[in-house]
Amino acid sequence: MYVDNLNRKKGLLGRPVEWIVLDDQSKPDLARTLYEKLVTVDKVDLLIGPYATGAILSAMAVAQRYQKMLIHHTFGIPHLAKYEMHFPTWAIGPEPGRTFPGLLLDALAASPKPPQTIAIVTSKFPSVHFMSVGAREVAAKRGLKEVLYLEFEFGTRDFGPIAARVKDANPDFLWMGAIGLEGNQLLEALRKLDYRPSLHFYLYPAPGPMAVSPDAQHALSTTIFEEHPPFTNHPVAAEFAKQFRERAAKAGLPYQAVDIQAAASYTAWQLLEAAVTATKSLDDRALAQWLRANRVDTIIGKLRFDGPNNYGDDLSKVKQVQDGKWVVVWPKEYAAPGAKFLVP
Repeated sequence: MYVDNLNRKKGLLGRPVEWIVLDDQSKPDLARTLYEKLVTVDKVDLLIGPYATGAILSAMAVAQRYQKMLIHHTFGIPHLAKYEMHFPTWAIGPEPGRTFPGLLLDALAASPKPPQTIAIVTSKFPSVHFMSVGAREVAAKRGLKEVLYLEFEFGTRDFGPIAARVKDANPDFLWMGAIGLEGNQLLEALRKLDYRPSLHFYLYPAPGPMAVSPDAQHALSTTIFEEHPPFTNHPVAAEFAKQFRERAAKAGLPYQAVDIQAAASYTAWQLLEAAVTATKSLDDRALAQWLRANRVDTIIGKLRFDGPNNYGDDLSKVKQVQDGKWVVVWPKEYAAPGAKFLVP
């Protein structure tokens, strides 16, 4: 979508943009091989990262070897990103394991029923586990009593035993370090036990399946963009959301709302265009120097890269499923019009 729009505007520096997309099959070793090919065989001018922390680390190693800038959009463990010419659009700040759980617990503390006890159930998927360990530490410092801490292997399919442990613990608040459909799987298993958590959070769920699940009403998660004001007050963001929905409808997707991944990916292209346009160059060092020295206006907010490991502010928000839709509820100034944090 972004490439089509770019090329309608005569591309970058008057040249049409060709986007080469390769499938790394979610395998970091394959990602490394493919990025090596992009640089040495295809001889691409610019690089954008793959999906997920492991694959991005592999791509980052290649970028560093050849001194290429790497813009990426789903890196979840900031302290591992040591390369000076990497730039993240997953804008979670340098210490998300501290800052986001703090934000979430602020929201819970301001709710009509502040929790006193917490259960933490987490996948061992690296970036998810990292955030859950951080949440555990922050919750303890905030005085919440931990009634369950449970880790499970990434790829787990049978959530029955995990659900039974959650039901037995009966926490005021459930934090689930989930990725993809794991949150839905746990909710289904809890329903079979006739148990519905009161306050419940899922870290990186598949947005569509969770939003439309009857089990997920009032579920909480994290976000950096949702398709409602104040995010869509920005005309570029409003047009992005409009085009996304049109394309999703044309493709026949069952869930057509903009999700966090699409927004982060779009933002990566915004960074690339801004740097190339400002420097009138494709030189990686010139582009990286400009990005470190300037704030960039994007659909998720103004990004800066002058902090630890090129991270800036944590722009995370808390969103909630309400009537089959995700809406931001915290901080209040980013809440959807008329929306408030709902507690069953």
